[in-house]
Amino acid sequence: MTCSGCEAKVKSNLLNLPDVTAVDVSKDNNTATIAMDKHISLNTFQEALGGTNSKYRIAATHHNEVAEQTKSWLGTYKPLLIIFAFITGISLLTARINNQFEWMLFMNHFMVGFFLVFSFFKLLDLKGFADSYSMYDIVAKKIKPYGFIYPFIELALGIAYLISFNPTFTNIATIVVMGISSIGVIQSVLNKKKIQCACLGAVFNLPMSTVTIIEDLLMIVMAAISLFVSI
Repeated sequence: MTCSGCEAKVKSNLLNLPDVTAVDVSKDNNTATIAMDKHISLNTFQEALGGTNSKYRIAATHHNEVAEQTKSWLGTYKPLLIIFAFITGISLLTARINNQFEWMLFMNHFMVGFFLVFSFFKLLDLKGFADSYSMYDIVAKKIKPYGFIYPFIELALGIAYLISFNPTFTNIATIVVMGISSIGVIQSVLNKKKIQCACLGAVFNLPMSTVTIIEDLLMIVMAAISLFVSI
């Protein structure tokens, strides 16, 4: 940076980025100190300054990009990771019978925990969930009441797995419900839409990402395996 105009341009471009709260630029020291609500990659900052062909280049000091991205990812998905760890841990503990581990029992208990816990968080703010869900779900977009019904469908599936109600019907219903739900999720991720994921209702502000896709596909795979075994 060679003049006050350079300082102003760099500061303005960086401040325009979402989640950047403050920027202090110095042409004398050739530095920019940036405050942000959450981690932003160096590539994003470079693009804001005109890309790799710009005369302004970002060279961070005392910065580990991989570590920062990992830290940011863990911070963003902390609630979801804790819930999955909790459900997985309980399912592992309850899947041992006579000192033998039963995989089918583990999957059954995992699906019970998944549907009951996730429906619980959705029901905490039913309207908030319905509003968020209608932003990307292919059914809720067209039929608004479906967003209000969906948490009760998950609750019913959780109870069905808990009491072993007609396993064939329950597994098929799970594959259909989660399959339809995953379509909207996949479309949103592929289109890179920055919208809130409603998997934990409106209680946590989780972004839509491949994590949501894995969550839906995991339930479909487990239901498919259970269906295959039960036939």
